[in-house]
Amino acid sequence: MAEALAQARLAEAKGETPVGAVLVTGNGRIAGVGHNASESLRDPTAHAEIAALRAAALVERNYRLEGGVLVVTLEPCLMCAGALVHARVAGLVYGAPDPKAGAVDSRLDCLEQAFCNHRVWSLGGVCREECAALLRAFFTRRRPAAPALTSASSSE
Repeated sequence: MAEALAQARLAEAKGETPVGAVLVTGNGRIAGVGHNASESLRDPTAHAEIAALRAAALVERNYRLEGGVLVVTLEPCLMCAGALVHARVAGLVYGAPDPKAGAVDSRLDCLEQAFCNHRVWSLGGVCREECAALLRAFFTRRRPAAPALTSASSSE
């Protein structure tokens, strides 16, 4: 998760939502890393998970990443969860849950659908607070502060 967090910080430094991912092979070697780049690439598929899967597929010379484990700082969305199934990774480890769009535990259990031809195990909540704090700080800086109510404005 330390490397995934480092990738998330790279994304943040580029003005991207701070999500990072790492694909670790069955023998413990990092085969691919990635971070969000949807804004800079103007690409809705440029999520951290997809970048890490693409990089690992090039290194492994195979899109089937059997035995691999994807480590990501945020619970994957529907697109990324589907990509894990198609890549046939063995497992997923994620940090913070995504209550709005999480497709592994929070909103949908995409990895356990009967029609999926491959099962991916998952473990959420690893370094949860650190991953969530990075995202909270990023969005707090991006959102304008709400105007404070004064006693004069509240009595009108």
